[in-house]
Amino acid sequence: MYVGNLPFTATEEAVNALFSQHGTVEKISMITDRDTGRPRGFGFVEMSSADASRAMQALNGTDFGGRPLKVNEAQDRERSAGGQYNGGARRH
Repeated sequence: MYVGNLPFTATEEAVNALFSQHGTVEKISMITDRDTGRPRGFGFVEMSSADASRAMQALNGTDFGGRPLKVNEAQDRERSAGGQYNGGARRH
């Protein structure tokens, strides 16, 4: 599941505690900025389908650290351009 609008102070332990109320948490990935290492305010929680469905229903829009959580099914992102960008160079 995608979990967005996390407070920047959120820890994996706090997110685990919140989601484990609705089933078994298999994995948590908190996303950080690659340059600064600071939290980006979102992450992913892996649970079984039934547990994930319950957690989404219960937690989407719930206040967590003063912010309403956005919890929904994670979507696979397709990589745009597949590394084909040539920096705008033109061939003649």
